Amino acid sequence: MSSTPNLLGHNAPPLPPEIARRRTFAIIAHPDAGKTTLTEKLLVYGGAVQTAGAVRARGEQRRARSDWMKLEQDRGISVSASAMTFEWDGKLFNLLDTPGHEDFSEDTYRTLTAVDAAVMVIDAAKGVEPQTLKLFEVCRMRDVPILTFVNKMDREARDTFEILDELQQKLALDTAPASWPIGMGREFLGAYDLLHDRLGIMDRADRHVKAETVEMKGLEDPDLERHIPADRLAELREGVEMARELLPAFNEQSFLEGHLTPVWFGSAINSFGVADLLKGLSEYAPAPRPRPAMTRKVEPQEPKVSGFVFKVQANMDPRHRDRVAFVRLCSGRFDRGMKLHHVRSGKPMAISNPMFFLAREREVVEEAWAGDIIGVPNHGQLRIGDSLTEGEELRFTGIPAFAPELLQNVRAGDPMKAKHLDKALLQFAEEGAAKLFKPLQGVGWILGVVGALQFDVLASRIEAEYGLPVRFEPTQYREARWIKGAKADVEAFAEANKSQIAEDHDGDPVFLIRIPWDVQRVERDYPKITLSRVKETVG
Repeated sequence: MSSTPNLLGHNAPPLPPEIARRRTFAIIAHPDAGKTTLTEKLLVYGGAVQTAGAVRARGEQRRARSDWMKLEQDRGISVSASAMTFEWDGKLFNLLDTPGHEDFSEDTYRTLTAVDAAVMVIDAAKGVEPQTLKLFEVCRMRDVPILTFVNKMDREARDTFEILDELQQKLALDTAPASWPIGMGREFLGAYDLLHDRLGIMDRADRHVKAETVEMKGLEDPDLERHIPADRLAELREGVEMARELLPAFNEQSFLEGHLTPVWFGSAINSFGVADLLKGLSEYAPAPRPRPAMTRKVEPQEPKVSGFVFKVQANMDPRHRDRVAFVRLCSGRFDRGMKLHHVRSGKPMAISNPMFFLAREREVVEEAWAGDIIGVPNHGQLRIGDSLTEGEELRFTGIPAFAPELLQNVRAGDPMKAKHLDKALLQFAEEGAAKLFKPLQGVGWILGVVGALQFDVLASRIEAEYGLPVRFEPTQYREARWIKGAKADVEAFAEANKSQIAEDHDGDPVFLIRIPWDVQRVERDYPKITLSRVKETVG
C-alpha cells in the first residue's frame, strides 16, 4: 500500500492514503449565527444535495436536510447532532452538525470528542456570543484546531478589525485573516482570498449561484480595477496592508496546535465564502489523529479496527423503531460484516449493516476507515462511551457526562402505561438525551436535564415515538451528583443517607441534593467521599 505523508508532525508512520484523505469536523456556533445554513451549503458544494433547505422558509422548504426531528423542523433549531458524509476535491468529509441551543450543549460536548477539527461560525454583527465561547472552551480543552467563518457580511456588520480583535481578546487566540471582505451590508461585493490570491465576487441576483472567482497576481494586479470600484479597491488594499502589519500570517503548525485560527468572511445564505472555507478544510484541517484510551494512545494507521460510540439516536425512522449508535472509527480499515469485540459486555458483535448518513438518508457502508463516522443499528447493546475493537481490551476516554441542572418527576398521563414509560425513559437516558435517576426509596423516576427546552423535546418525542402523553412535576431535589470514593466508603455513605440516594441508568450511585447545606454536610462528615458534577463515560 502506498503512503501519504503524515499531517500531524509526530513521529508515527505515514497514514495510508484512504485515512490521510479523511477530514472529520464539527460546526459550532451560537443560535442564529447561520450554522445550519452553512451546513446546507457545504453539502451543496460537496454535491451531496442539489439545493439547500432554508431553515426559516415556510412549508416543506423549512425542513432543512440536516434537521430531521419534528421539533427541530417546527422551531427551526438544531437540537441533536447529525452526521453527514460527502466527497470534494479528492477528500472525504465527515461533517458533524451540532446543536446550537445551549440547552443541548451536552450532546455537542460529546460530539466534539469525535472530531479532528471544528468550524466556528460567527455572526458579523454580533461577534463572539456566549454559547460560542462555551463551545470554544471545549475545543480548547481537547486541542481541536478551529477554522473561523464570519457569516452574514451581506448585512450590517462590525468593522473587520473590530471582529478580528474581539476574536483575539475573547478567545485568547491568534487570528490570521484567510480572506478580506470588500465592503459590508448592501455594499458587500465579495472578498479577496489572501492565501491563494483570488478575487471572489458575490452574485446578489441568485443566492444559490456559486461565487465567481478570478485568479490575481496579488493586490497590485491592474485587473482588479475591472471588478471593484476605485474607492472599494483603495479600502481593500489599505485594509490588507494594515492587517499584514498588525496580524500574524497563517501558520499551519500553530493552527494544528490550537494557537491560531484562520478567518474567512462570507455570506452562507448567498453561497459566498463557502468554497474558500471548504478549500481551507481540505488543505489545512488535520487528517485523523491519535485517540486516548485508558491503557495507551491509539494511532489511526494501526491495522486493527477500533472505535467508540459518542452518540446514540433512537427512532430516527419512527416506522422502524430503530436505534442507531454513531461510532467514530479510531484505527484500521473496517469492512461490512466484520465481527468486533464489544468491550463492555465482552461479547462479539457482527456489524452487518453499517451506514453513512446524509441527515435522514442512509447508505450502507461496504468499507470505512479511521476517521469515519458510521451508524450501527442495534437493539440496545451499544451505549455512549462503548468501545469496539478486534479483540483488544481498549477503553477510549474523554467522553463526558454532566450532572443535570434541572430535575423533575415524570409521570405517564395514563397510569396503566407506566411500564411503557419506563422503556421510553431508559431509551432516552442511554441515548444521552437526559439523565434518569431511580431513588432507592419511593417510586417513580426523576429526570434530569441541562436546559428547560429539553423537557419539551422529551415530552414531544415520548408522545410522537411511543404514543405516551407525559407530565413533569416538581421534585424536592435541586441537584444530583455522582458519588465517588472507595467501594466500602460509598456503600457506607449510601446506607447512612438512603433517603437521598438514587442510581442512574448505568447503576452508578447518585446523591440527590435538597439544599446547598447538604453538600457542606457531606464534605464535613464524609471526607473520603467526593460529589462530582462530571462522570467519564467509558465502555
